[in-house]
Amino acid sequence: MLRKKHSIHYISLFLLAATVLMWPGIIRAQYVGGSHAGQSESSSSKPLVLKPSYCWKVLQPLGLREPAPMDTLMQDYYRQAVPSMVSAAWATTGNLGGQGMNMIFADREPMSDFFFRDALTHWMPTANKMRFYNTRIPMTLLSYNFGGGKENTQDRLQATFSGNVNRKLQIGAMLDYLYSKGCYANQADKQLSWGLSGSYIGDRYELQAYYNHWDMTNKENGGITDMKYITDPAELQGGVTTIDAKSIPTRLSAAHNRLWGGELYINNRYKVGYWRDLPMEEGDTIQRQEYVPVTSFVYTLKYNDDKHLFRDTNPTEIKEYFKNTYLNADQTRDITSYWSLTNTLGISLLEGFHKYAKFGLAAYVTHQVRHYGMPVDTLDHNDESLGLTPFPEGIGQFKAKETQQLAWVGAQLTKQRGSILTYEATAELGILGDAIGEVKANGRVNTRLPLFGDSVDVAAFGSFRNVEAPYLAKNFISNHYMWKNDMGKQRTVTVGGELRIGRSNTFVRASVSNLQNHIYWGEDGTPHQHGGSVQVLSINARQNFKLGILHWDNSVTYQKSSNENVISIPSVAVYSNLYLLFRIATLHVQLGFDCDYYTKYYAPNYLPSTTSFARQREMKLGNYPFCNAYLNMKLSKTRFYVMYSHANKGLFGGDEYFALPYYPLNPSRLQMGISVDFAN
Repeated sequence: MLRKKHSIHYISLFLLAATVLMWPGIIRAQYVGGSHAGQSESSSSKPLVLKPSYCWKVLQPLGLREPAPMDTLMQDYYRQAVPSMVSAAWATTGNLGGQGMNMIFADREPMSDFFFRDALTHWMPTANKMRFYNTRIPMTLLSYNFGGGKENTQDRLQATFSGNVNRKLQIGAMLDYLYSKGCYANQADKQLSWGLSGSYIGDRYELQAYYNHWDMTNKENGGITDMKYITDPAELQGGVTTIDAKSIPTRLSAAHNRLWGGELYINNRYKVGYWRDLPMEEGDTIQRQEYVPVTSFVYTLKYNDDKHLFRDTNPTEIKEYFKNTYLNADQTRDITSYWSLTNTLGISLLEGFHKYAKFGLAAYVTHQVRHYGMPVDTLDHNDESLGLTPFPEGIGQFKAKETQQLAWVGAQLTKQRGSILTYEATAELGILGDAIGEVKANGRVNTRLPLFGDSVDVAAFGSFRNVEAPYLAKNFISNHYMWKNDMGKQRTVTVGGELRIGRSNTFVRASVSNLQNHIYWGEDGTPHQHGGSVQVLSINARQNFKLGILHWDNSVTYQKSSNENVISIPSVAVYSNLYLLFRIATLHVQLGFDCDYYTKYYAPNYLPSTTSFARQREMKLGNYPFCNAYLNMKLSKTRFYVMYSHANKGLFGGDEYFALPYYPLNPSRLQMGISVDFAN
């Protein structure tokens, strides 16, 4: 599937990129010809003043806007081309776009309703990554990263467009195409994500909407057959110490995963308030006014659709690699589907409509429908000639389809304005279906304190979750794994704090989590629930040093699990970046060397058919630095880099560069990239 020629894809992408680049001129012409905020016909002789561009993200569940940085910074742009960019401790199958799991526990998300997404979430256009732009003048961000040779090429094309039709209405588009053959055999992946978005921020009515679609195909090689091909190739090759990575045999050759689906989000807000006069400016002949919203009514619709396919057409490999075969001994074709439709109605008292209205308060109700589909078992399992594994004891009959109706009521308290104190707290209670009795609450407080003539940003955060186990963690059928689990609600309490000192470039974050009935993947490859409690302590410290043009950025994470059999994580993870930062005329240059490193721990096994990560206690991995030498530059609105990734291979650190058992990290190779900000 992934070996077909890709010329058609590249031509299509080129035409799409060219179309996107032509849009800004059209949108700009419409925007400049429109009216400007606070400007009437009689004052049209005044020069048109465009406010700076800005970016925001949406806070759930009611669509509040929160400022977000725009992706135009030069520093560390090169890190987008290596899988370890996600985390200093990233358990990955190796290839860019491949499945992975964050081993920094404080940054890890719990199991989702459709667990096949979890290992690929980083490469998907998820809701928490969605950004809206008000650029005033149209903007297109276009980037292309590439590397490797003919046999292990890696290409990624990304485009983001945003333009304002007028001061209230904005439209946007997104494209992300990733194709990587991988450095090892049977490891290629091809992923295409695209999306459309728009917003309307009016005096009374606001709209924020997007639709994102993804189609991700990953070849599965099951890992290399023997780790000594990396650690001691001479033993396997009669004294020959070198080996081409593509020639290393793998345990699977005819298997792949495909995940495809989409997400539709429409947030509507109608505000009720009053008009008030603005102070008159010099030269004004007409009294200007602004609308002050007091109360808003919110309706949000969200629709998710996901399908997962695992396919393996080699019966010999199926028999050797998988312990169980329940549905078909000759081939595997497992399709699991999921969709959800969520409707939220809310009413809120808005912050800032009066000098005494120092916070916003909202109440809402959410209804959700979830639907699951799994393979249908139509075989006679008493027929021994089929060569199938008997169903596990107590499994019984499976329902191929299941629909759930759930509902919650909730409240939200926010203070987003002010330089001294801001906060946000949300709580909700389940009242229908499997959600009955669920409690979700989280909050965060930010403040700024004076210290020795400087200011210190301090934050405290906490959360409490008492939630039902995901349906697929309790019920699942496929060719190689099946289970029916009786699981109780998961209870998690997390408290923590942050400290940031701007003058010294110091950041410290500490948190403690207590988890009861925690769900994890056991050594048998199925979900298990630990009945007791597990505590996880996490401390992250970031310290950046600067001496002239010499910079040294460091991040150190210490974490400790009270039960390594349930939650196994590296004790220490480090990221360090030593570089020179200087200018040559108008050219900004970052020249440096960076490494990420974590201590040894029992890294999980990767399970291709369920894209999950299961506990193992046979080998520890880690204690290996992965380093990159790079030249990162920016000229005007163009960023570009040249990087030699895994530069320390064969020089220092040893040869045990495995992120997962039997899954080595990529060997050394040259990579390059360019990103252009087409702001007209």
